Amino acid sequence: MLYNLLFPLADRISVFNLFKYLTFRTGCAVLTALLVFFFIGPPIIRLLHKKQSCGQPIRTDGPKNHLLTKQGIPTMGGIPILLTLSISTLLWVDLANSYVWIVLLITISYGLIGFFDDFLKIKRNNTKGLSGKLKLIGQTIIAIIASTIIIALSPEQLSHAITLPFFKNTIIQFGYGYIIAAIFVIVGSSNAVNLTDGLDGLVTVPMIIISCVFAIIAYIVGHSVFSNYLQIHYIPKIGELSVFCGALVGAGLGFLWFNAPPAIIFMGDTGSLGIGGALGAISVITKHEIVLAIVGGLFVIETVSVIIQVTCFKITGKRVFLMAPLHHHFEKKGWSESTIVIRFWIISGILALIGLSTLKLR
Repeated sequence: MLYNLLFPLADRISVFNLFKYLTFRTGCAVLTALLVFFFIGPPIIRLLHKKQSCGQPIRTDGPKNHLLTKQGIPTMGGIPILLTLSISTLLWVDLANSYVWIVLLITISYGLIGFFDDFLKIKRNNTKGLSGKLKLIGQTIIAIIASTIIIALSPEQLSHAITLPFFKNTIIQFGYGYIIAAIFVIVGSSNAVNLTDGLDGLVTVPMIIISCVFAIIAYIVGHSVFSNYLQIHYIPKIGELSVFCGALVGAGLGFLWFNAPPAIIFMGDTGSLGIGGALGAISVITKHEIVLAIVGGLFVIETVSVIIQVTCFKITGKRVFLMAPLHHHFEKKGWSESTIVIRFWIISGILALIGLSTLKLR
């Protein structure tokens, strides 16, 4: 909004020239989201505490200490995250950019699905919200719409292709089958983040790290000089997504203030489904789907642990892990929550460095 209002005045007021720089607006988006969260976050959290007298329902088959340490803590912390993210993004982004609106559409739509899931859990006072089938159908329909628009907006040579990291100018053409791949990435990313959200701060810091990585990727891919130098496919106008990523970083930092161990608010499906969907959509738009799998490897590992556990139990009747997702396995082994969270943060940081290295090692 500010870009559209103030940059046209730059020829008369030179300071407004700053608004043409993505780096300036991305930095402002980070700070704005952080400050807005500190302003609207506390009253929303107090309201959630008031409305959710019993807090988020805790799994009785989970780690026993959760029945003591997690009892009474409200969920739906994704509400202030998505509000803050949307406000900051709309303030600093170019409103004429279609890519940003697509990502916002997915973020808010998936957040609404998560909200209804959280609402039903609170209303019924159990861990069963929306059925998995209903959630998946809703996510898939939204992903189909978004993927179709993304394909229509993408450059022709990349519209149905996936690029390979570490290889310059190498792409795999999927033809019309690409829409299936795009849907899989968006829906898979959303659910992977959701599965990982089980301990205080466990998802928040990796989310911030991944957002930083994709802010850099969106900026480079959308910059003709830098993309040419690094031999990365150039996609016009997607640099604006770096502003969205910056807003997500700021919102994540604000949420971490209240979600850091011991948390006083949980993200819930409202936040995890929306954020995961946003990251998946950005990877599809920037043509860095495989890099998302690397940078978000922690989410991939957690998801795979669930798949392995369920598959093996159905086939053999035995469990591979003490409990899935993987972070609960380590809890069952006696690791403290803070140990698991911090070690998973470290792993996420290492994977981010590997993902960033794909931009240069070609």
